[in-house]
Amino acid sequence: MSSTIPLRVTATEAALALIEELRAEHGEVLFHQSGGCCDGSSPMCYAVGDYLLSDADVKLGEVGGAGFHMSPSQFEYWRHTALTLDVVPGRGGMFSLENGREVRFHIRSRLFTEEETRALDAAGA
Repeated sequence: MSSTIPLRVTATEAALALIEELRAEHGEVLFHQSGGCCDGSSPMCYAVGDYLLSDADVKLGEVGGAGFHMSPSQFEYWRHTALTLDVVPGRGGMFSLENGREVRFHIRSRLFTEEETRALDAAGA
């Protein structure tokens, strides 16, 4: 068994490039995985300070220097998956910084393997 703790969130090159573009325009940014409502279940990108994280929000990791967070209830739903932040054609969430660029952030996911799950559990991650 590998002792490497798997990353809960990673990003494609396209996502990293868009993050860098948004950081150049808005300064530091963060992501919050939406749990639904107006913009569906989408990764939302905000300038740091424009979105107030809850003390209960779970930080999954960082992508392109931006923290990636979600609510505890969303984490319970997604905890068994490895997330990959990507970019696809379309309109971003109306409050997300990529809105108006004709591309949007998109989450791809896969279930962690049994070995990855054991490593996460052993690390308390």
